[in-house]
Amino acid sequence: MGKTLYSLMLNENVVREIDMLAHKSGTSRSNLVNQILAEYVNYTTPERRISDVFTAIEQLMMPSSEIIPFFTPHSQSMSLKSSLEYKYRPTVKYEVELYGGGNDSIGRLSVIFRTQSQSLIKNMTDFFRLWKRIEDAHLPSASGVRIEYALYDGKFVRSISVPTKDCTPDELAKAISSYIKLFDKQMKDYLCGRADARSIEIAYYNYLINSDIIL
Repeated sequence: MGKTLYSLMLNENVVREIDMLAHKSGTSRSNLVNQILAEYVNYTTPERRISDVFTAIEQLMMPSSEIIPFFTPHSQSMSLKSSLEYKYRPTVKYEVELYGGGNDSIGRLSVIFRTQSQSLIKNMTDFFRLWKRIEDAHLPSASGVRIEYALYDGKFVRSISVPTKDCTPDELAKAISSYIKLFDKQMKDYLCGRADARSIEIAYYNYLINSDIIL
């Protein structure tokens, strides 16, 4: 939904307090005023919905020591870190960005890693390509959506498709969290030799048939 420029007459002291609060919250004056007014009239803005989704993801991930969430309020993205079972314990960062509804996607998931190990780079790249092949084989028939992918040096990007049904922020958070947990586990098992292409495909298929919301 678009935004329109309005002119308001406000008390200087009120503006000063709003600016201080906006600074502490890491947002702008306009965005904070918009949020305050939306809450007053009981309207959920797209920004508030995204914030609610990230807050719920944070709560869902906190009980686990495998994936650690990092979320700044009023942001349209959040990060989650996971350590690989590899010498020197390199970390993988999952970055979730949501930007509202679109024709095919509501955001994107980036998997970012930094390592000097050529063997780990190769194995990670092999897993990313395997994961794409598995999703290409099963997702269209399950949801009918088209996923966009990109693979760079040290970064794998996947679009987050529009949910297969209307859902609450808590339901969307659960769907995103479940997907990241599945991806993280299968990646670690593949890198450690506990899983091969066939077992990963079976795990992904079981995830699809047992998921209420497919992204």
